[in-house]
Amino acid sequence: MSAPKQVKKEYRHSHEIFRRATEVLVGGVNSPVRAFRAVGGDPIVVDHAAGARLWDADGNEYIDYVCSWGALILGHAHPKVVEAIAGQAGRGTSYGMPTELEVELAARIRAALPSCEKVRFVSSGTEATMSAVRLARAATGRDLIVKFEGCYHGHADSFLSEAGSGLATLGIAACPGVPSALAALTLNAPYNDVASVEKLFDQHRDKIAAVIVEPIAANMGVVPPMPGFLRNLREITTRHGALLIFDEVITGFRVCYGGAQTTFGVTPDLTTLGKIIGGGLPAAAYGGGRDLMDRVAPLGPVYQAGTLSGNPLAMSAGIATLDLLAAPGFYESLGDRAKRLGDGIASALRETGASATAARVGSLLTLFFSREPVHDYARAKKCDTQRFAAFFRAMLDRGIFLAPSQFEALFVSAAHSDADIDHTIAACRESLAAVSASS
Repeated sequence: MSAPKQVKKEYRHSHEIFRRATEVLVGGVNSPVRAFRAVGGDPIVVDHAAGARLWDADGNEYIDYVCSWGALILGHAHPKVVEAIAGQAGRGTSYGMPTELEVELAARIRAALPSCEKVRFVSSGTEATMSAVRLARAATGRDLIVKFEGCYHGHADSFLSEAGSGLATLGIAACPGVPSALAALTLNAPYNDVASVEKLFDQHRDKIAAVIVEPIAANMGVVPPMPGFLRNLREITTRHGALLIFDEVITGFRVCYGGAQTTFGVTPDLTTLGKIIGGGLPAAAYGGGRDLMDRVAPLGPVYQAGTLSGNPLAMSAGIATLDLLAAPGFYESLGDRAKRLGDGIASALRETGASATAARVGSLLTLFFSREPVHDYARAKKCDTQRFAAFFRAMLDRGIFLAPSQFEALFVSAAHSDADIDHTIAACRESLAAVSASS
C-alpha cells in the first residue's frame, strides 16, 4: 500500500470566495458546521464532484466521506440519477400539484418499510420530525416528548436541547429563542439508558406522547444501540400508550434497504426519512400506520403542508436511487467496503498507539478521540476535540475530506473503490502518527 503524499495545498481562491461569503451570508455559510469553526481555518469551497471525489475552488482533489452528510450513498453525480433529474427538469421543475412520481416513490418506501403504510413527503428531515411529533401529540392527546441526549432531530424548537450534530460541534447545550414553556415539553434521557426512560414515564404518567430516537445514533458520532435498547423502548411506549418514533433520516436506506428497524427487528409507530430518499436533492418523509397517518390533513385535522413537498426533481432522483439500492448484493458490497475501512482504521490505531477508538455500523463510521468506547453523549463530550481537529487537518492535507466535527459520521458510498479505501487507511495511519508526534 503506497503512502499518500502530504501536499501543501493552495486555498487562495477558496479564501477569497469565503471572504465574500461572510459579507452576504451569516458566518459565510448556510449551515453552521460548514464554517470549520471546530477544526480551525476557513472552509474549503466546493467547485464540483464526481463519484467518491470532490474538487474545491482551487482545484484541490479529495476523497469525500461526507457525501452530502450521507445523502449520496451512490456517490456524486451518479449517471442514472443525473439522467433522471435532467429528464424531469425538461418537463418542469416544480408544479405544486400531484404527480405520479410521488406515488411511485411512496410505493417503494412502503414496500421497503412495511411499518409505513402511508407516507407524507416533505422537503427536509426537520420538517419530517417536527410533523411526526405533532401527529403523535394529536393522536395521544398528550404534550410531552422524550428524546435522547446527543441525538439530533433537526432544528425545530422541540429538539434543541442537549442535541447532537451542529449543536454538539459548537458547544450549544440549549438554543436561545426557544421559549422555556416549549422547552419544558421535551424530556431528555441518556442514550442507551432504559432505566432513565422508565423513570421519566413514572414521573410523567399519562403525559408523554412519544419517544423519538435515532435507532443508530449518528449525530454525536456513530453510537450503536446496546442489545435490547430499542426493543425495551418499544415495550415501554406500548405499555404506557405512547408512540415510538424512529428518526431514520440518516439510517433509512443506509444500513439496509429496510432501514434500522429491519436490521434490529423493531417496528416503530412512526418513521422519519430523509437524505437518501431524495437521491441528493431536498426530500424527506414521515410515515406510519394507516390509522395514524389518516389523521393528517386533508383526511384529518393535523395540519401540515409545503409547496415543494413531493418536488418532481427530488422524486425522480429518489426513484432512480432506490431502484439501484434494491439490486441484489448492493448492501453486502457496501458493507464489505466499509468493514475493510473500519478494520484498517482499527489497525492504524493499534500500530500508532493513538488514544482513540473506532465505531462502525454498516457504512457509518466514527473515529472518536477517546480511550473508552462511546455509548452515550456524556462519553462523546469527553472526546479530545483539539486532537480531532489536528487529525482532520492532517487528513485534509493528504486528500481525505472528513466531516469537520468530532460529532459527525463518516459515510462510505458505493463509489468508493478499493484503491480509495487503501489510500484512506494509509492516510489515517500517517495522520494519527503525525498527531501523536506533535502532542
